[in-house]
Amino acid sequence: MSHPYLLLWLEGPLQSWGHDSRFGMRNSLPFPTKSGVLGIICAALGAAGSQKPLLARFADLDMQVLGFSRQDKNGTIALREPLLCDFHMVGSGYDDKDPWQSLLIPKTSGGKKAVGGGTKITYRYYLQDRAFAVLLAVPADLLSTLVKALQHPVWDLALGRKNCVPTEFIFQGQFLNLLDAEQAAEKIASEKQRLKDLKVISGVAEGGKVLTLNDIPVAFGEQKRYRDRQVTLFSDN
Repeated sequence: MSHPYLLLWLEGPLQSWGHDSRFGMRNSLPFPTKSGVLGIICAALGAAGSQKPLLARFADLDMQVLGFSRQDKNGTIALREPLLCDFHMVGSGYDDKDPWQSLLIPKTSGGKKAVGGGTKITYRYYLQDRAFAVLLAVPADLLSTLVKALQHPVWDLALGRKNCVPTEFIFQGQFLNLLDAEQAAEKIASEKQRLKDLKVISGVAEGGKVLTLNDIPVAFGEQKRYRDRQVTLFSDN
């Protein structure tokens, strides 16, 4: 059974697409994850909580990603900007008399509580100046609802993290098939004078780098759960 596709354009000064991050170190893949994209969908719908039934409908549907760089003065692909790293200080303000909050207070190397509650530095990484076209297959009966939500989102939409603000409309059209969606993405990139430097397709294909990502969300909310999928990455740099 064929499914219609949405074309989502993800562009902004910062983006971050984590897939295996730990508390103190939040890395980013060089392209959007399926969990991140479905997070945008849920934000547009105003869908809070685990959303298990909704996420299950997208779990095995196709998602492809095209990455675009700026051109240099010679009309070729410009070098990508390096990853940006910033840090957050967390852990202060917890009540050390509360048995649960007390567990969150950073400890010294000797196991004692830090003076004044203490803080812990966590690091976050961001892609800079990137643009991605996401070609997302969607259930046909949800198409009009999703289009309306993306055009009039309930909550603010962000590119992986809330501080990563998009600088272009995310929804860029609905299409009957993948080819039409991909051609529309190439047209947008051409108008923006961006060149394709990356493609990610679902499954295993020859000529690319096969990756296993734990980025299919089974449940959002407080008890987040994910399962694996394989993709093939084709990259020019």
